Amino acid sequence: MKLLWFWAVIGLVLSECVYGFEFLDFNVTEESYVETIDGVASQANNALLVGLTLIRSAGAKGAVCLDGTLPGYHLHRGYGSGANSWLIQLEGGGWCNNVRSCVYRKTTRRGSSKYMEKQLPFTGILSDKAEENPDFFNWNRVKLRYCDGASFSGDGADKAAQLEFRGQKIWLAAMEELMSKGMRNANQALLSGCSAGGLASILHCDEFRALFPGSTKVKCLSDAGLFLDATDVSGGHTLRNFYNGVVGLQGVKSTLPRTCTNHLDPTSCFFPENLISSIKTPLFILNAAYDVWQIQESLATPAADPQGHWHECRKNHMKCSASQIQFLQGFRNRMLNVVKDFAKSPQNGLFINSCFAHCHSERQDTWFADNSPVIRNKAVATAVGDWYFNRAAVKAIDCPYPCDKSCHHLVSK
Repeated sequence: MKLLWFWAVIGLVLSECVYGFEFLDFNVTEESYVETIDGVASQANNALLVGLTLIRSAGAKGAVCLDGTLPGYHLHRGYGSGANSWLIQLEGGGWCNNVRSCVYRKTTRRGSSKYMEKQLPFTGILSDKAEENPDFFNWNRVKLRYCDGASFSGDGADKAAQLEFRGQKIWLAAMEELMSKGMRNANQALLSGCSAGGLASILHCDEFRALFPGSTKVKCLSDAGLFLDATDVSGGHTLRNFYNGVVGLQGVKSTLPRTCTNHLDPTSCFFPENLISSIKTPLFILNAAYDVWQIQESLATPAADPQGHWHECRKNHMKCSASQIQFLQGFRNRMLNVVKDFAKSPQNGLFINSCFAHCHSERQDTWFADNSPVIRNKAVATAVGDWYFNRAAVKAIDCPYPCDKSCHHLVSK
């Protein structure tokens, strides 16, 4: 059983790094931090395991995974002071942008509930232990599984390829189910998500707010969801081209916020930078300034770097040249410019550290631990809690790499 727990946690870490049908396999290492197998296994051994629940009513609503199977979620009930508080975590795991990659995705847990783990360990923001998750440990905590390939926002189908693009309907069916299970009585609610789930938490933030009466405290958290429409190392737009395929194939246009599509093209409106200024609900952006997923799969892809000049750097920041680090500093500067106006709103929160990382909220070591990443001595969990409960304004932006010695940098094999 311990071995199963271990691999379940490893799967959670790696699962956020799925792009089309390429899987990035990260080892974690850092000048001031080395994560050992024993350390990860220790997290797994202590983690609460929560079972998968399929949404039985979803089929009749057409709210199905890419292969037509029912979507699902994992729910652990709150108690005590958290009995009427709800945390929804939208699972991440990349996107599929063409028929081939979506057909492949049908054969994985990212496209079919047939392949989903029957139990998941709840760690980080989902942990049930006060010492690991001080503000949300006794809330009703939900992990909504991701099986549509368009950040819970598609609305279409490809009958010839037997593909269902029903992300928006999955979102609606899941919310209806959770409301019937007590979420309608919530006095506090937080919609969160990591990676593609972090993008989804932005896309659905105001919809989530609209589920509740005005008296309910409702906020949203996007972890590693600030995907930028950035120029890659060849001068091209790798991620824009990819998103164009996702939006076009999966019928995303009809579900995007009208406040954006009224003046921008649909692909632009899949980028958070064009959405965050118009979101009315309080939103917290948690992101690494040197997001390793974006470096590897948007900025320095093999296609954008046919000569292989970035081959070593894209996998390990310690092997980057001075000019390559300068390019990455430009990426950081662009990210900071994107959030400049967003940060002016007193209701919004910000935590951008100078780490080569991707997702902080679901892993215990980066959410809240003795050596977790900090900005001005404040850990991620503390920053999010201070913002949610209005204990303090949080607009934390790290100094540029390599100043932060608390990072848990990710290095690819």
